[in-house]
Amino acid sequence: MSESSAEAVVAVASATGTAGNWRRATGIAGAAIGVVAAGAAAGVALERMTVGRGMRKKARLALDSAGPYGSLRGMPGKAYADDGTELYYEVDDVEPEGGSAPRRRRLFGRKAPLPVTVVFSHGYCLSQDSWHFQRAALRGVVRTVHWDQRSHGRSGRGVRQVQDDVPVDIEQLGRDLKAVIDAAAPEGPLVLVGHSMGGMTVMALADQYPELVRDRVVAVALVGTSSGRLGEVNFGLPVAGVNAVRRVLPGLLKALGQRAELVEKGRQATADLFAGIIKRYSFASRDVDPAVARFAERMIEATPIDVVAEFYPAFNDHDKTEALAHFSDMPVLVLAGIGDLVTPSEHSEAIAGLLPDAELVLVPDAGHLVMLEHPEVVTDRLADLLTRAGAVPAGATVGGYGSSSTAQPG
Repeated sequence: MSESSAEAVVAVASATGTAGNWRRATGIAGAAIGVVAAGAAAGVALERMTVGRGMRKKARLALDSAGPYGSLRGMPGKAYADDGTELYYEVDDVEPEGGSAPRRRRLFGRKAPLPVTVVFSHGYCLSQDSWHFQRAALRGVVRTVHWDQRSHGRSGRGVRQVQDDVPVDIEQLGRDLKAVIDAAAPEGPLVLVGHSMGGMTVMALADQYPELVRDRVVAVALVGTSSGRLGEVNFGLPVAGVNAVRRVLPGLLKALGQRAELVEKGRQATADLFAGIIKRYSFASRDVDPAVARFAERMIEATPIDVVAEFYPAFNDHDKTEALAHFSDMPVLVLAGIGDLVTPSEHSEAIAGLLPDAELVLVPDAGHLVMLEHPEVVTDRLADLLTRAGAVPAGATVGGYGSSSTAQPG
């Protein structure tokens, strides 16, 4: 379910505000969504009393141009899923001392150890750019691969979803990750890092390719994710609101996905209101850099409503608890924000409970997008994991990730 709560709210309310003939069909859902929106909308309403729409639009444009987030690029590549979907990835390579890795292996008869590759998998309604801070910090330190999940970012639309109307499931995402690994890191040890849906993708890979995990994976980081029971998440809503959303949202999203053009216009028209909702479900602290908040908003806005609808049902069916056993003999980092309303930290605690040797890190004053909200914490713990796995030397310096907080150091 990852970012689905915020994005689904955006989709539903936008459609109800755009087409009058949809109002009757979405009446029940609108009431449920109103419960979700109430807290976030209060702050936005106050802003609307003092700041004109034109000024707010100019502010968003200024943040878009000023924020450097999502600007990092690497060596591009393409992998192809088992249904032909084009999967876009980028590699940030490290030039080994004494020349390139292929040249060194030729010179030394391939006896030189292959470098560790860290593969980052992002969450629902995001893109590879959601790892901006960690990517910046690890450049030049370790080889990394960042990829966009099918129908997200620069990857192609899911072929089975478009041509055959086959629903997306987490198992498919695990196979997609295998295709990316085969193309971008066919040899050498791996560290797998996944946030939210990306963490579920990592679990699905282990479930379907246990020999790959056994032979090549040396460490795993699971950030703000869940191994199952996502249908029980209440998103911080009262019981009545949760029940209403669960009852109507899946069918409504599917219907909205069939009217994508109409809904996208509605999303643009109600951007001010739903920026507040997205922020509520992305962050827990109040001092997040506005440019970072806008960056997260842009990623979520970029996910088409029909993609939101395609992926949403997969999370209720997700159950990869047994797959966690494949990570029991390696260093594991399990990290979550205590204020995460989308995949609550209790889900991370449950994962860590099944992996007693894992490091469990619960970050105070952090929400679902903890790697953007508190990048210094996530990067430090990730750097420690890489050191324990032998991916980077113990004396290596990992830095330069900055901070997303506007608060001044004490």
